[in-house]
Amino acid sequence: MRLAAIRARHPKRCGRYRYDKRALTSGDPDSVNAAAVKAPHTPVMLDEVLAGLSVRAAGFYVDATFGRGGHSAAILAQLGDAGQVLALDRDPAAVAWAAQQFADDNRIQVVQGSFSHLQAQVETVGMQGKVNGVLLDLGVSSPQFDDPARGFSFQHDGPLDMRMDPTSGVSAADWLNNAEPGDIVHILKRYGEEPQARRIVRALLAARPLHTTAELAALIAEVAPAREPGRHPATKTFQAIRIYINQELQELEAVLPQALAVLAPAGRLVVISFHSLEDRIVKRFLREQSRGDPFPPDLPVPASALQPTLKLVGGAQRASTVEVSHNPRARSAVLRVAERLAA
Repeated sequence: MRLAAIRARHPKRCGRYRYDKRALTSGDPDSVNAAAVKAPHTPVMLDEVLAGLSVRAAGFYVDATFGRGGHSAAILAQLGDAGQVLALDRDPAAVAWAAQQFADDNRIQVVQGSFSHLQAQVETVGMQGKVNGVLLDLGVSSPQFDDPARGFSFQHDGPLDMRMDPTSGVSAADWLNNAEPGDIVHILKRYGEEPQARRIVRALLAARPLHTTAELAALIAEVAPAREPGRHPATKTFQAIRIYINQELQELEAVLPQALAVLAPAGRLVVISFHSLEDRIVKRFLREQSRGDPFPPDLPVPASALQPTLKLVGGAQRASTVEVSHNPRARSAVLRVAERLAA
């Protein structure tokens, strides 16, 4: 079924949905009122990030998710002449933007690449085991969501791409138009927890090939209308496809032990996650590293023999009501902090 036919049959379902900020639970900026995100990009939980990193004037910090540099700029503002920031981003557009914005500041180096190569990048600059802080602000950046050409959002019509690095890998359209039905169902359930995955995939197979975000969003709205007030029916599907295309959870599982390896004693790891799939991985890793070696629970091992590598710094933090009122995309952010213990 093509998009025109869907619109003809269900014109109301294919129009712009009204959004309730309280409905944001997945961390997908598409779930937030579009008018609320037209303001300039604001880094999420900035004060909490700076406090968590405990920035030292002469320290070396890694912003592994540069985006548009809001966090990096704030870190630089607290550094002296001897301080340094190494920033990473998969998106060539982010790196190009950084080259312009920070051209006159020799304290920051921005490298295009995935944070799953964090340790190699740190080794390249000779700072293995000497990093004072690592920041991971997970998910897709606001500029990526707000650019229709990137294909992340169902609020704007654009090519069905969804790649954080549009120069490599398979686009969402290529995957959806060629993948086995069972594989698509699996991804929608695993990464989107979409209860109507099979119905959506049946409709998708009948409509292939799909090329635009509007086509996919309209198809979903037609066959699986929203059951949650204020939430677009395509939210979970778009999240699932995006996570799969960019291998976001695999990247996260790869970077966490590398962050631990590059940190100096007393160095801080700060992670901001935006949905439960991410936060579950982060929480489990920090808990395991703070407990130490995994001896059997019934084995009488003294605490001194456990050798934990991290110390938890407080519990999970959420954005304040004031911040959420100004930046609705912070609504689902969860920030966790841990400190590297001496070997």
